[in-house]
Amino acid sequence: MPPGQQVEGGIYIGGAVISPGFYPLRAGDSIEALVQAAGGTTSSANFSGLELYIPRVGEQEPQKVDINRAELWLLEALPGIGETLAQRIIDYRQQNGPFNNIKELMKVAGIGTTTYEQIKHLITVAD
Repeated sequence: MPPGQQVEGGIYIGGAVISPGFYPLRAGDSIEALVQAAGGTTSSANFSGLELYIPRVGEQEPQKVDINRAELWLLEALPGIGETLAQRIIDYRQQNGPFNNIKELMKVAGIGTTTYEQIKHLITVAD
C-alpha cells in the first residue's frame, strides 16, 4: 500500500484471539487495535509469527471443509484429525444427524478445545 493511501473495508482476524471474525478496517488502525477488536488474544497466542494476507482483486477466500458432507480422506487432511477422529466425525453425524454449527464438533469423542481451535477457521456446516 502506498504511503498515505486511505484504507477502508473489513479484515478477518483469526487464530489465537477471543472472537475470530471479520472486523472493520480504517486508515490508521494499529495491529493492537485490531486484536483488541477481536477480544484480545488467548493464552496460546504466539507473537513470533504473525501473518497478514492481502488477497488479489477477484481472489476468493479458500474453500472450507463441510463437516456434514466431507468424506473420510478430506476430514483426515485437517490438522490434528487422523483416520480415527475422521471416522468418529462420520459416525457421530450418522448417529446424531448433521452438525448444526462447527462448535458441535467438540461433542465428538477425542476432539477437544485444542483440536477445535486448530481447525475452526477451516471448517463449516452447510446451510
